Amino acid sequence: MFENRRYRSRALKEGLVSFTVTVKETNLHIQADSDLTEPATRAVLSCRNRIESYIREYPQFAASLTPLPEDPFAPALINDMIRAGQAAGTGPMAAIAGAVAEYAGGNLLDLTGRAIVENGGDIFIRSDTDTVCTIHAGKSPLSMKTGILIKKREVPFALCTSSGTLGHSKSFGKADAVTVLSGSTPLADAAATGLCNMVHKERDIDKVIEKGKTIPGVEGLAIIKGKHIGLWGNLQVVKL
Repeated sequence: MFENRRYRSRALKEGLVSFTVTVKETNLHIQADSDLTEPATRAVLSCRNRIESYIREYPQFAASLTPLPEDPFAPALINDMIRAGQAAGTGPMAAIAGAVAEYAGGNLLDLTGRAIVENGGDIFIRSDTDTVCTIHAGKSPLSMKTGILIKKREVPFALCTSSGTLGHSKSFGKADAVTVLSGSTPLADAAATGLCNMVHKERDIDKVIEKGKTIPGVEGLAIIKGKHIGLWGNLQVVKL
């Protein structure tokens, strides 16, 4: 398991309280108006229980690397993951980190006006100010020196990053980082994974951005490979 979480020390937003929630493999870094460890833990337990119960009944949900059909009898969370995989061309588990982050964050919004939930580089954000997120891109010279600026939004949004050179998640690509902006955290997570799978060389960046533009719900992309970066959509790269 990838356990280097030092980047979290650079992800603190002024005025928010920071805390972590760990349940089995899930480790969330959360910022909110107050310490909401207990309700956040309950939300993670509930979320994981729904996913684990579904996998026990339908093991292919965890095993499939390709999209699955929606299940009209499944919990909404499960179908959110399935739809994200369909849009991104991945299996539903490519959306799991984003799904957990969004489920936990969404359940806190009755208790806090602002919430940032980060789950291994996949982030659910509800903020009343502009937001800058640092990109951790492995050994790229742009890593931790490049940020994504998102202007203030009235509704929650997601920034999710996948890497083929960093961390423990399964990837078939070699991008140092693919970051996706979306209104859906499961979709951003799955799209980042699917697009990262397509990046092997610097010359792939442009065509993968063109592919990302076709995914419904994707609002912006940043792709880093070595010294090269490609950008599209409603986000801005800033030097840190």
